[in-house]
Amino acid sequence: MSQENEQLNNPLHGLKLDILLNELVTHYGFDILAEYTRLKCFKNNPSVASSLKFLRKTDWARETLERFYLYSFKNLPEPSDDEFEIPPRQRIIPLHIKAKEPKVLVRGEAIVPLSKDSFKETHRTKPEHKKSFKPAHTSEHKSDHHGDKRSAPKKERSSSSSSTAGKPFDPYADAPR
Repeated sequence: MSQENEQLNNPLHGLKLDILLNELVTHYGFDILAEYTRLKCFKNNPSVASSLKFLRKTDWARETLERFYLYSFKNLPEPSDDEFEIPPRQRIIPLHIKAKEPKVLVRGEAIVPLSKDSFKETHRTKPEHKKSFKPAHTSEHKSDHHGDKRSAPKKERSSSSSSTAGKPFDPYADAPR
């Protein structure tokens, strides 16, 4: 089977970007597109012309909009993990799968992605050479080498740092503010 015959069931086959964008803007509007696709070209002073210019220059943004078109506007079933890596225009959609009515999307109900910090905590681990510094000795041992003037403040800090035993080491915790 040729590539063209396989693509005949893909709703993106033969569809120009400006027609796709006009259909989405007519049905959903710029505010819903901005919220659900997280593309700033729909949020900051949106127009069809400026959005087309941006989408033609940036492949990742165009693929994001094409995914939105396939799986929200045409309401096709979500792709498998293997198919998700393939750009939407090159995906082969089986003949038995037909486009449905567009999803009803409400402003303010888009799923908010994880923040960058929580994503890093849950999905990435630090390499051994970049883990937090843990001192081998405590502040009390250092204070023995200094005079009495410094020993009292160091002990106060070490007692406060002992209450934060479960927290990662902060080298700037004792810095003056």
